Amino acid sequence: MPILLFISLFTLVDFVLLFTVGSHIGLLSTLALVLGTGFIGLHLIRKEGVSTLARARQRMQSGELPSQELLTGAALIFGGALLLAPGFLSDALGLACLMPNARQLMFKALTWLGLKGATGQQQHAHNKQANASRSSDQEGPIEGEFISRDETARRR
Repeated sequence: MPILLFISLFTLVDFVLLFTVGSHIGLLSTLALVLGTGFIGLHLIRKEGVSTLARARQRMQSGELPSQELLTGAALIFGGALLLAPGFLSDALGLACLMPNARQLMFKALTWLGLKGATGQQQHAHNKQANASRSSDQEGPIEGEFISRDETARRR
């Protein structure tokens, strides 16, 4: 639910910024900027995508897993989608996804956030497991009913 709220707010701010800038610079200038960033983004995606694919093939041939190349490819796709969306805020974020140095900073931030979230999840799982082991430390027999498969076949 928080991601849906974030996307909604991002879209709203993006359109407000687009209309505000568009009212100051004019309709034709705004359309030219939106279309221009879209074409520049497509060109950068093609250029970066080909080089990323070449690096991934090279790593696969050397027997390594191309994990960095997969992250780069995902960032390029995300950046391209943002550049195709109308709006200056989405264009800025899309261009950041296409620039290698900015991508590295985003990966580091996502890794840090992921590690922070993962440690919280690990702690929650550990507490859950400890509570389950405490409740299963009962002494004595476990009561219940047992029906063998032979008995179910005879009943039919």
